[in-house]
Formats: sequence, structure tokens, C-alpha cells
Amino acid sequence: MTDTPEKKRDKNAADGEPTPLELLRAAREQLGELTGRTPETVSRFERTDSGWTVEAEVVEVARVPETMSLMALYEVTLDPGGRLTGYRRVRRYERSRSDRD
Repeated sequence: MTDTPEKKRDKNAADGEPTPLELLRAAREQLGELTGRTPETVSRFERTDSGWTVEAEVVEVARVPETMSLMALYEVTLDPGGRLTGYRRVRRYERSRSDRD
């Protein structure tokens, strides 16, 4: 039988590991504090050998209309406990532009 989300959360807490939601909140808060920009969305969340990698999109330059705002994609690395160990801007783009194939 599979564990319910509550049981998984309790297991993580018992192991001393942050839950995925706690890790995402920590990444957003820490990146926001360092850059002064609050992430709007998270497009990647992945466990690595040294902790976690999160990719978050932020508004770098707000413009009117909003579709012309300048966005940035940041890669954030966290240790297993959720502390930020590094970040870098991966790319910048206008909000209305789609990814190239």
C-alpha cells in the first residue's frame, strides 16, 4: 500500500529532511532576499547528488503592457537541508516570447 501525503510528510519530518514544499518555499524566499525579486513560478525542481536544484522565473523589468516585461530564469542550488548554496541567471527573455525549438 502506498503512503498518503500526510504519512510521507511525517516520514520526512521524522528523518529531519524538509518536505518538497518546504524546500520550494526556502528557495523562493532566499532567492528573493538575495535578488530583491520574488519568483513568480518554479519550472524545475530536482534532487541532485549534493542537494536540490530549482529553476525559478522572476520579473526583472516590469513593463506596460505586462507581456513586454523582461523575465529571467534563475537556477538555484540548495543543500539537502534547504539552505541556498548558489544561484545564477540562466537566461532573460520577454514574457510574451516562447521558447525556441
